[in-house]
Amino acid sequence: MRTMSGDQVEAAVASCATALRAALDRDWDTVNAAGLEWSCRTTAFHIAEALTGYASRLAVGAQDRLPLRITLPEGTGNAGLLQVIEATGALLAAAVRSAPPGVRAFHPLPFGSADREGFAAMGVAETLLHTHDIARGLGLPHEPPADLAASVLAWLFPHVQPGPAPWPTLLWATGRGELPGRAPVTDWTWYNNLVLPAGRVTLTGIRPAVARDVVLGGDGGFDWLDDGPYEGTREACSHLTKAYEAGVHRPEFGVFALVRTEDGRAVGGIGFHGAPDDERRVEIGYDLVESARGHGYATEALRALTEWALARDDVDTVVATIEPANLPSQRVVTRAGFTRATVEEERTATDEYDRDTGLLLYVRRA
Repeated sequence: MRTMSGDQVEAAVASCATALRAALDRDWDTVNAAGLEWSCRTTAFHIAEALTGYASRLAVGAQDRLPLRITLPEGTGNAGLLQVIEATGALLAAAVRSAPPGVRAFHPLPFGSADREGFAAMGVAETLLHTHDIARGLGLPHEPPADLAASVLAWLFPHVQPGPAPWPTLLWATGRGELPGRAPVTDWTWYNNLVLPAGRVTLTGIRPAVARDVVLGGDGGFDWLDDGPYEGTREACSHLTKAYEAGVHRPEFGVFALVRTEDGRAVGGIGFHGAPDDERRVEIGYDLVESARGHGYATEALRALTEWALARDDVDTVVATIEPANLPSQRVVTRAGFTRATVEEERTATDEYDRDTGLLLYVRRA
């Protein structure tokens, strides 16, 4: 699995220092960073501010911005500023390494929080991209290691179709470059994974980097109960991976691992078959490892994810298809507020539903 950790943060900061050290004798105050209204010096200081903010929030699991800022003593030169970037990068790397799995802290984009991998990825992105801006402003060469750019794309840009090379793709995705056959990007954001509380389990959004590992037989970085994940979760991750590679994946309508709150063990998967259709319907599916069945986890997860979807402006109906012999699953959807579809509802169901298969259709509306 493509990793995102303190090692990647340190590598990004090292790439920044190597590029900018060649211009320590230049006046960074009088030259703007490329594409920005900030000077090169202000942009360099912004890298340090971002790394500090990410490290401090992650270290304490802050649920809002902290009343914390850093300043530079008057007369600090370029060499001193570069040392501050290196020091704050080390702080973020240490915070990422020491944060336990599952800890999340505040970040507004786009779902209000990020985990340790997310903060590492954001630190790497801030460092690589703003080093690029500064280097272009100063006329310096800069191309970071391709694997760093690829990791940022896999962890923060699940909605972006992979391009021919990672670094040009990341520059294009952030409005800093062009890619043949793709329209210029003028408005962009990155995506940390969505996490939803669901009673005794937490629904943890699975990123493309994680999904690919699951498809290949790995655990995706989760501590699975039994020998999980179950086959349905692996199949769902395969669909997610294909959607990502085709550039049509919408991370908010992806796949989630069910992580048990009491011990951090993953007990199953749940997710959507895709984005809402033209009739504002989405189909949902789920599975559990065998020893986790019969405890109500699926009901809690299904209820939470369905209510989250129905609270959106682009979803009016959530549907689920179940085999007639699967009585436990029928009880799950019923407890989660679904009802058997009427004949008319079956006729107008999603493309995924085919009456000839014999599957039962269940529906829940907003």
